[in-house]
Amino acid sequence: MDRIADLFADFGAEFGLSRPAGKCLGTIWRADTTPCADDLTASLGLSRSNVSTALKELRAWGLISVVRHPGDRKEYFAAPDDPWELVLLLVAARRQRVIVPALERLLRIEARRADVRALPLHDVVTQLDRWLSAMGHLSPSAFARAIAVPIDDNHRKKKKKKKN
Repeated sequence: MDRIADLFADFGAEFGLSRPAGKCLGTIWRADTTPCADDLTASLGLSRSNVSTALKELRAWGLISVVRHPGDRKEYFAAPDDPWELVLLLVAARRQRVIVPALERLLRIEARRADVRALPLHDVVTQLDRWLSAMGHLSPSAFARAIAVPIDDNHRKKKKKKKN
């Protein structure tokens, strides 16, 4: 089994992708040449319908694009080479699927009744939405710089020296 595909399946599942979509994304991302659905079916051991559904999901999330080869009627698939761009796309898609609907629900709750706890929660989710939206407008390199946390050597675990 392909370890990158499994890693992407696990990682993608944390963001809300199906496991087959994660496996397909990992395989497309690491491929030297753009694979077609038949290539993905053969390399991953998934059914053709599973691969087709996964590809549809990945396109809906904006994580892959369709590439055409001259003289070939098949669709081939490509993913961004830059892992930062890939993470940025995942974050933006997750925002659209989780944060935006949560805000809409909070607005409906607030409109129905004056819940003293709903307003502060709405403020927090709104701030999160604004931050995620701002991150989504950055270039991949600017996004990488924006979320970078300096490594503090003082907090790294130090190896203890053995006494003779």
